[in-house]
Amino acid sequence: MSLSMFQASVPVFRQLLGALAKNLERAEANAAERKIDPMVLLAYRLAPDMFPLARQVQIATDHAKGSLSRLAGKEPPRYPDEESSFGELKVRIAKTLDHVRSFTAAEIDGTEAREISVSIGGRQMAFTGQNYLVAFVLPNFYFHVTTAYLILRHCGVPLGKRDFIGAL
Repeated sequence: MSLSMFQASVPVFRQLLGALAKNLERAEANAAERKIDPMVLLAYRLAPDMFPLARQVQIATDHAKGSLSRLAGKEPPRYPDEESSFGELKVRIAKTLDHVRSFTAAEIDGTEAREISVSIGGRQMAFTGQNYLVAFVLPNFYFHVTTAYLILRHCGVPLGKRDFIGAL
């Protein structure tokens, strides 16, 4: 049996975004427990040229909502990228999860050959649906979710591998 486009995307987004939301809850509680201003964690970055935690979350949600919309031939919802608290980031993840859950297999499966064009850094890039999902979206999604997790770990939030993976 082959893996469908729906199976390769929707369950992955649901699982890891759900885990990310729980990890943000744990980070918020940990910051309060250690009397750390939450903005310290939200603005933390692993290297000077990397995005901070809040932006990592925003980009991860953008990949999830945008990719499914494009594969289904719909306009992706736009979020203003103004989140400045753990609560606001959790709301963003919840909105994204609602959007992810709105897609059916019939809308996503069979989009392997669909032409997808996206502007990245002011440069237009063209993909087939399968190449877009497998070679662009999923690696980027994993990168930003992983980076968010690593920022929290680096800042002392007690998280482990199971926390990253979330509920199966």
